Amino acid sequence: MRLPVETDLAPLRAVLWDMDGTLVDTEPYWIVAEGELVEAFGGTWSHEQAMRLVGQALPTSAGILQDAGVALGKREIIDRLTARVIEQLGHAVPWRPGALELLASLTDAGVACALVTMSERPMVEEILARLPAGTFRAVVTGDAVTHGKPHPEPYLKGLARLEHDLEGLAPNECVAIEDSAPGATSAEAAGLATIVVPSAVAVPEDLGVEQWETLEGHTAAELSAVLARTSAGFASQGRA
Repeated sequence: MRLPVETDLAPLRAVLWDMDGTLVDTEPYWIVAEGELVEAFGGTWSHEQAMRLVGQALPTSAGILQDAGVALGKREIIDRLTARVIEQLGHAVPWRPGALELLASLTDAGVACALVTMSERPMVEEILARLPAGTFRAVVTGDAVTHGKPHPEPYLKGLARLEHDLEGLAPNECVAIEDSAPGATSAEAAGLATIVVPSAVAVPEDLGVEQWETLEGHTAAELSAVLARTSAGFASQGRA
């Protein structure tokens, strides 16, 4: 069934999730992998440099690592980083507080979920294997898009894949959950109401999206309320 809202606006039908920093707190794992790789080529990797990579597409991150002295091609950098993060995930999956509970709330409410991440398929499979089958009805990974976040392509592709199951799905029936400015920019550019739950890096207030301190304690009904507020705001501005 569809989750009701208190207005005549479109009901919540789908939620599109970012993964790193939103569903799972893997940013510390990426920072370890990046630091080890830079140090292997005689360089140093600061916290400030690591923060520049949060939310970025992997090819963009690989270019920044090349600038830091990693004398490898972008493809090899991505493969090495991914393998190291997967190795760390084998020891523990650091779920963000409230993420699993909110996923369950959405399932109970009959709201479809999609995963839209810049991580590539091998790492994503490690996360999906630890969730109930069918948790995500669509998955978009970084190796399946031409343009990564902050470009809207990842979320537009996520919407297109959900449409196979949800006939007539429109962006104004969906909410995106992100943790970074590049991710939120991508989701907003795809026409989605967006909630940011900052993780490793603060997100500027002037980005214009709703921010939550945590997912903990939040429910599907609250996501529906965010959608209603955002849709009402768009309507008052004359936006579709």
